[in-house]
Amino acid sequence: MPAQAEFRALRCAVLTLSDTRTLGTDTSGDLLVERLRAAGHHLQDRALLRDDLYRIRAQVSAWIADPAVEVILSTGGTGLTGRDRTPEAITPLLDRRIDGFGELFRQLSYEEIGVSTLESRAFAGVANATLIFCLPGSRNACQTGWERIIQFQLDARHKPCNLVALLPRLNEA
Repeated sequence: MPAQAEFRALRCAVLTLSDTRTLGTDTSGDLLVERLRAAGHHLQDRALLRDDLYRIRAQVSAWIADPAVEVILSTGGTGLTGRDRTPEAITPLLDRRIDGFGELFRQLSYEEIGVSTLESRAFAGVANATLIFCLPGSRNACQTGWERIIQFQLDARHKPCNLVALLPRLNEA
């Protein structure tokens, strides 16, 4: 019988993308920080940026290059308005997309908000062995993403598989 995997605390960064929120009013970012800490992970860094493609790309690039950051959780900028630029900013940085994340997120979101979920461009991927999850800006969307998907994939004990087990091999040729 294989040994049970042990929990491994991951080093995470949280990025909120909004033209209107401040750190004092960022309930979505607060929720992600609370949940990751409650799960036993470490908050390595946190930032709040306006919806500016190049500033988003610069911040995420810095975290991708930083070996102290293993996971990036972003909230905001995944809608369809002209200022929603998260996919355009981050997708070019990815080595690989995790297509199942966006598909599953929208399926679960459909249970909560119906066909309005088609306006979500939530996605995930990997860049330089850093896991990146991009969620909508609403607190409810962040709660759905964390509680129904992300928390399990960031737990080495989750069976039959999880993303933590893949971390050491994400950059293999």
